[in-house]
Order: sequence, then structure tokens, then C-alpha cells
Amino acid sequence: MSAGTGAGPGPEPDAGLGAGADIAIVPEPPDSATAAALLASYRGELAERFPGGFTPPPGWAAAASQLVPPNGAFLVVRSAGEPLGCGGVRVLESGVAELKHMWVSPLLRGRGVGRRLLAALEAEARALGCATVRLDTSPFLPEAIALYRSLGYTEIPRYNDNPLDAIWMERRLG
Repeated sequence: MSAGTGAGPGPEPDAGLGAGADIAIVPEPPDSATAAALLASYRGELAERFPGGFTPPPGWAAAASQLVPPNGAFLVVRSAGEPLGCGGVRVLESGVAELKHMWVSPLLRGRGVGRRLLAALEAEARALGCATVRLDTSPFLPEAIALYRSLGYTEIPRYNDNPLDAIWMERRLG
């Protein structure tokens, strides 16, 4: 799923985050305080967007051990040093990776940062030996769905038992 809130640490919208802002996408330990804060912002936005709020079901969050090599990776988007986005990728099965918890702060949306983060996550999937990337998402996240479709993700049959999602997609990496 991909979404964003204004919640969490970070500069105000006009605090030097213009189109030329320094953006870096870097590995981060998935159990770090930075990762926890970003994932809390992500969950906060899901709570705002989902009718009735958001309560993660058991097994919803990827375990930290699944988001570090050789099983996966966790990346953080930094703008002027501030952490303002994140995403993970994990090996789901031989040759197939899964995107997890992709989120970009509203402060950076509309600037191609989500597209850059997704490309970085796909590069991590390739480095893990995967030729296909899958994801699950919600119809309450139309911007995420539009991004995925624009980059060649297509809908596939359900591949997991996530009760919060209704859309499953994949892309073969070139």
C-alpha cells in the first residue's frame, strides 16, 4: 500500500522543499527509530483514508528480518536530511519480490519522489535476484494505484490473505 499523512516529524511545506530540494533515497535499518516514525506516519494516513480507521491485522507489517539482505531492503527518502518517505521490498518466493509500506510525505508529493522511490525499490528487488515485483493495495489509495499503473503494474489474482486490500498487482522487471 502507498499513502501519506502530514503527521510525523518534518519541515513545514514551505521550508526549502522546492523542486530543487536535495532528495536522497538510502538504506535504513527497518527497526530504527527513523523507520518507526515514518511507518507511524504511514499508518496514520491509512487511518485517515480508510473508512472506519485502520487497525493492522496480525502479520500485516513485514518483520524487520524480511527487510534486510539477503531477504529484502528498507529505504528512506530524505529531503535536505529530513526523513520524509519510506518503502520496503522483500523476497516473497524465488524470483518474486513484494513491495511493503511504501509511503511519501505530502510535503514531497507531486515531485516524482514516489516514482524515484519505486524505481529504487525495484533496483533492490533486482539485486535480490527477483525478476517480478508484486504488491497489494487498497482502493482508498487512488494516487498509489495510478502510480503503479503508470509504471506498468497490472492487476493479478489475489496472492495473499491481506483482508485490508482489494487490489493485487505485479510487474515484470526489464
